[in-house]
Amino acid sequence: MTSKPQSRSYIAATPAFATGADTPRAFLERCLASIDEREKDVLAFVHLEPEKARAAADLSTARWKAGNQLSAIDGMPIGVKDVIETEDMPTGMGSPLFAGVRSGRDSASVKALRQAGAIILGKTVTTEFAASFPGPTRNPWDLARTPGGSSSGSAAGAAAGFFSVGLGTQVLGSILRPASFCGVVGFKPSFGAINRGGSHDFMSQSAQGALGASRADVWRALSEISVRAGGDAGYPGLPGPLEVPAPRQPKTLAFLETPAWPKVSDALGKTFGETLARLKKSGVEIVTRADAPEIEYVEQALSICMRVTREINGWESIWPMNIYRDRDASKMSKPMLERLAEAEKMKPSDYHRALAERATLRAAYAKLAARVDACVTLPATGPAPLGLASTGDGIFAVNSSVLGVPALTLPLLSEDGLPVGLQLMGFSWKDADLFAIAGAVEGIARA
Repeated sequence: MTSKPQSRSYIAATPAFATGADTPRAFLERCLASIDEREKDVLAFVHLEPEKARAAADLSTARWKAGNQLSAIDGMPIGVKDVIETEDMPTGMGSPLFAGVRSGRDSASVKALRQAGAIILGKTVTTEFAASFPGPTRNPWDLARTPGGSSSGSAAGAAAGFFSVGLGTQVLGSILRPASFCGVVGFKPSFGAINRGGSHDFMSQSAQGALGASRADVWRALSEISVRAGGDAGYPGLPGPLEVPAPRQPKTLAFLETPAWPKVSDALGKTFGETLARLKKSGVEIVTRADAPEIEYVEQALSICMRVTREINGWESIWPMNIYRDRDASKMSKPMLERLAEAEKMKPSDYHRALAERATLRAAYAKLAARVDACVTLPATGPAPLGLASTGDGIFAVNSSVLGVPALTLPLLSEDGLPVGLQLMGFSWKDADLFAIAGAVEGIARA
C-alpha cells in the first residue's frame, strides 16, 4: 500500500486568489508537482498538456488579480474523461481503434468549462468505450488495486491531487464506484442535466457528471457547465444555484439495503450502521423496508436493475460496436466482442420489455418522495478489490442509473484503511436538495 493520497480543492483556495495570497498559477504548479511525483505509477492520463495549462493559468492569475475572473472556477485544473471530445487533444475512447484520433471540436461541457476560465489539463483514462474492459490506471491508495471504471483516470487523478475535478460519465456505475474506491466525491446528476453533446456516452440512461475533491468543487464545475451549455436536448439543465447548496438536515432518510447487501462485509456493515446511528442521534429518522411497504416494494424491485441495464445498454450499443467490429475486430477486447454477440441475439421485443421494466422501476421509486427526503446506502460492496483485471462490482451503483435520479457518494467510510463512500440517492430534478442534504450528512458523519 502507498502513502495516503491527498485531493486538492480549488474552491477552497479561491479566497486566497482574491487577496493575492495565492494564485491559479501556483495552484496549478502544485498539481503538476503531484503529477511529476506520482503519474508514472498511477497512470491517470492518456494525454497531458502542462505548458498549455501554464499559459492558461497565467491568464487566469491576471484576471483574478484585476478582479474580473470569469467565474469561481476560473483557473481550476480539470481532467476530462477520454470519451469526451476536446478540440486540442485526441479522444481515444480507451480503444486502439481511435488512438490519436482528433475530432477538432470541444464537447458542449468542455466548451462551457473553457468559457468559465477552467483549465483543461489533460484527457483521463477510460475503459474501452466506457464499458468494462479496464485501462492501465491504478488506485492511488494502493497501486495493486483497481481505481474502478469506467471513469478510472478521473477518479484516480482527483484523489492524487492532479486536478480538482475530473469529468466522468455513468451508464451503470462509472462515477459512483470509482469515486468510492478512490476516496473522492462523485456526483451523477439527474438524467439529462448536463449537456452530453460531443461526448461518446449516448445511451438512454447515461449521464455526464464529475468526480472531485469536495462537494463544492463538483457542484460548482457542473453548475458552471449547465448555465452555459444547459442539459441534453429536451432537458433544462442542472437545477439549482451556482454555489453549492447550503447544508440542510433531512427529516427522513430511507436506508436501502437492496438485494446486494449480503455482499457487504460484517466490518463495513458495522461502520455503515454506526454512521446511521449518528444520523439518528442528530434527529434524522431512518426508515427501512420493515417500516414501510413502499420501501419494501422498491427494495424488491431493484433486484432486476443489473439485468435491465445490461439488456438496455446491450441493445443500444449494437451500433456502433458492430461497425467497429467490422472495421477491425482484432482491436476490440474479447469481452466487448462477446457482449456484442450476445446483444445481437436480442429481439426488439426484448428491448421493449426492458424499457417497460425500467419505467415501472422509476414510477415505484418516485413514490418514495412522498415518504422520505432521500435514500442512503453504499456505492460499492467494499473497498477497491485487488488486481487490475476487473473494475469491481457495480451492483450498488447501478440503481441510480436505471432510475435516472441524482446520486452522490461521499468519502466518509473506510475498511482496512481504504476508502469507501456513503451513497445518497435523491429524486429526479431535486439535485440541489440532494446536495443540501449531503452537506448536513457529511457534517454529522465527520463530527
